[in-house]
Amino acid sequence: MSHSHSPSGGGPSADVSVRVAWADDASAIAAVQVRAWPELYAGLLPAEVLPTDVDAVADQWRQALTRPADARNRVLVALERNRVVGFALTSPAADPDCDPVSDGELAEVTLDPKERAKGHGSRLLQAAVDTLAADRFTRAVTWVNAGDDALRTFLTEAGWAPDTAHRELDLDGTGATTVKQVRLHTAIA
Repeated sequence: MSHSHSPSGGGPSADVSVRVAWADDASAIAAVQVRAWPELYAGLLPAEVLPTDVDAVADQWRQALTRPADARNRVLVALERNRVVGFALTSPAADPDCDPVSDGELAEVTLDPKERAKGHGSRLLQAAVDTLAADRFTRAVTWVNAGDDALRTFLTEAGWAPDTAHRELDLDGTGATTVKQVRLHTAIA
C-alpha cells in the first residue's frame, strides 16, 4: 500500500479527498445516484420507478444544496482528482425516538458502482462522522436494508452496531413494495 500523497504519484492514494458538496456538484451527484440506485434497489423496486433523468435529479440536488431545510443537512462528496465518485448525507435524526439535538443521521452513503473497493466509502464514512461531530451530535444512526449484507458488514467493521430498531419502508407509497430495514448506531467522540 503506497502512502504517497504527491500530486504526481499515480497510485490509488493520489488525489483522493472528501469535501462538502457545492451547488455545482449537483449534476455529478445525480449521475452517481442514477448509476448506483439500480444496483442498490435491485430486486426491491421495479426499474421503471428508478430515476433515469440526470437533469431532473440534478435540479432536486441543486435545490437541496442551495436551500437546505436545516443548516445541519450536509452533503459530502468523495472525489478522485476532481471527479465525484460518491456522496454521503448527514442531518439531524428524524426518528421519533431520537433526539434531533444529540442524534445525527447518516441518511445515505452512495458510491458509483465502478468506484467500489478503492477506499472512497471509508473516507466518506469518516468524513460524515467528523461532520456530525462538528455539528455537535453525540450519536449517529443510519438505516440499512436488512438484505444489504455488504453495507451492514462495512458499517459494523467501522464500529457501528444494531440498536434493535427496525422498520418496514413503503417504497412506492402503495404498500405493494416494502423493504425491511434495521437501524445501526455509533457513539461520536
